[in-house]
Amino acid sequence: MAFRKVKYFYNTHTLSYEKVKHSWALTLLRVFGFLCAAAVFSVVIMYFAYTYLDSPKEKLLKRELAQMRVQYNALNNRAKSMDKVLGDLQDRDDNIYRVIFEAEPISKDVREAGFGGANLYAKLEGYSNSDIMVGATEALDRASRKMYIQSKSYDELKKRIENKEQLLRAIPAIQPVSNKNLMRIASGFGYRINPIYKIMQFHSGIDFTASMGTPIYATGDGVIAFASYDNSGYGMHVIINHGYGYQTLYGHMSRMKVNVGQNVKRGEVIGYVGSTGASTGPHCHYEVIKGGTKIDPSNFFFNDLSPAEYEKMLQQASKSNQSFD
Repeated sequence: MAFRKVKYFYNTHTLSYEKVKHSWALTLLRVFGFLCAAAVFSVVIMYFAYTYLDSPKEKLLKRELAQMRVQYNALNNRAKSMDKVLGDLQDRDDNIYRVIFEAEPISKDVREAGFGGANLYAKLEGYSNSDIMVGATEALDRASRKMYIQSKSYDELKKRIENKEQLLRAIPAIQPVSNKNLMRIASGFGYRINPIYKIMQFHSGIDFTASMGTPIYATGDGVIAFASYDNSGYGMHVIINHGYGYQTLYGHMSRMKVNVGQNVKRGEVIGYVGSTGASTGPHCHYEVIKGGTKIDPSNFFFNDLSPAEYEKMLQQASKSNQSFD
């Protein structure tokens, strides 16, 4: 059985030892003081623990945060590399592709539209890693915008390429009759002696001599605008509307193979050599008309002649001789 320790003190007034008596109030005060001291000590311990020591969960979160920072930095670097590639594409687009297809370069204001002004990334600010989050997000947004503009530019160039292909198919670029030895050009464009009136007169086309019934070919894609006989001197002739301001005329046919409104392709037979109208012998009188003006057809025979053959053809066409019509 445990006995409570009894304490005594020496009373100087009575000159005797007396038993120490504790009041409940004092006991409670001492208990309260002990608890306060323990609470303060606990707070100090917890403060140092939370400030300088990490819990397992905090260690895990810090590792994840460090990994996220690494990923954001890698993303930033990739975005910068992508932006450099896009810059090269933009430079080629403006200075090569758009020049080739006669399109105006896209201005920097258009390519950079949507950036600047109000802060678009305010919701990402205020965090310890706001700088890398804002940087990565802005870089990706900028790259996305540039890719959109570049995509639209390529769509425009695609249409221009298609139009250019149509233009190239429409331009009269071959000779209207087979002329492999280049000896069928009897008279060229310019002033020549009229075979009927024997005077110098402007000859608005090139005469290709050939035997009666030799096929005549469309020199470019187009639509038949005229196919008949009239009293203009061309006799039975065909006019093709190629679009883009181009027309071609094929005169003095013996027979036609096309009708008005018919679509024809370059190299397609449209009729046969004859001598109808104001003609002195079987031949095909060929004209090229651009914007209503008759121009030298020899400038367009680039699709089926080598440079040497083209030079020889020019020499044949430039001779000041008598025309056939």
